[in-house]
Amino acid sequence: MSSVRTIIDIEKLEGVAEICEHEEITSTSKHHLLPAVVKRLMQSWSTKECYEHISPVAIPSHHAVIDIIKQARRILFPGFFTTAKLYSSNLEYYIGKETTELYDKLVEQITMAIRHDCRRHGEPCTNCEKRAHTISYRFIETLPGVASALAHDIRATLEGDPASKSPDEVIFSYPGLHAMTVYRLAHELHHLAVPIIPRIMTEWAHGETGIDINPGAHIEPGLFIDHGTGVVIGETTIIGKNVRIYQGVTLGALSLPRDAGDTLKNTKRHPTIEDNVIIYSNTTILGGDTVIGTGAVIGGNIWLTESVSPGTKVLAKKPELIYRNPGMS
Repeated sequence: MSSVRTIIDIEKLEGVAEICEHEEITSTSKHHLLPAVVKRLMQSWSTKECYEHISPVAIPSHHAVIDIIKQARRILFPGFFTTAKLYSSNLEYYIGKETTELYDKLVEQITMAIRHDCRRHGEPCTNCEKRAHTISYRFIETLPGVASALAHDIRATLEGDPASKSPDEVIFSYPGLHAMTVYRLAHELHHLAVPIIPRIMTEWAHGETGIDINPGAHIEPGLFIDHGTGVVIGETTIIGKNVRIYQGVTLGALSLPRDAGDTLKNTKRHPTIEDNVIIYSNTTILGGDTVIGTGAVIGGNIWLTESVSPGTKVLAKKPELIYRNPGMS
């Protein structure tokens, strides 16, 4: 009884609002204004001013594509990204199971990618599932070669980075290897003419690592990307064996016209980097005719739009530094 009196006394002291707080909040609601916004959105889609995918034809799932990357990585590096304990006695079973699941996921996503591409170009879609099965198997066939190329990338990292302690550290934590793993998978799908999925893969890796590698680039085994943040490797870039690239390096195209997307699709626009080249940080190399010869060393903060002969060192002249100390005359 005393507790009831206490509550009543508190209400008298604070005052009871004539209108419930809930009613005040409800009166400020803007729900009645939302239909007008929805109508404007519908108009933008009906006039094709904005983009939509309103169709019974399914499109690839971003989430499923990333799941494919992670499953492929479990196959390429058994024991590193799994919760299951692996032994020689169960390894073949484990790899068989993961590979079969990967194949099934690929078939589903590649089928949707082909259908979406046919719809986008206004073409009839024929034999899309049959094609997806063929492509998925051909991709699975490339995995031993991908694993071998990545092993070269790991060894190049260990040889080029004194801070690297072990292959395990490189596999677990180096963004350069992570980006290269995704690139090498995406490149095989790109080579098999799979629409949209390769780009989803490499742009996801770009967001994860800060390293932007177009799936169309051709990169031989043994690439070491040190640190990596801000590295850009364009679609028609060719990189030879045992190349080392530092952060902030751009292998790009020269200034392109506004309609470049349509007119230069099949033109080599990005440089060629031959074997055993080192490119230091924040250097930009542009142009499809630009070739950096075997064994060349390109220093930091360099801008290149012309070829470099094999074995050449390209260095920037040391800038003049000005020191000002207000406390000294």
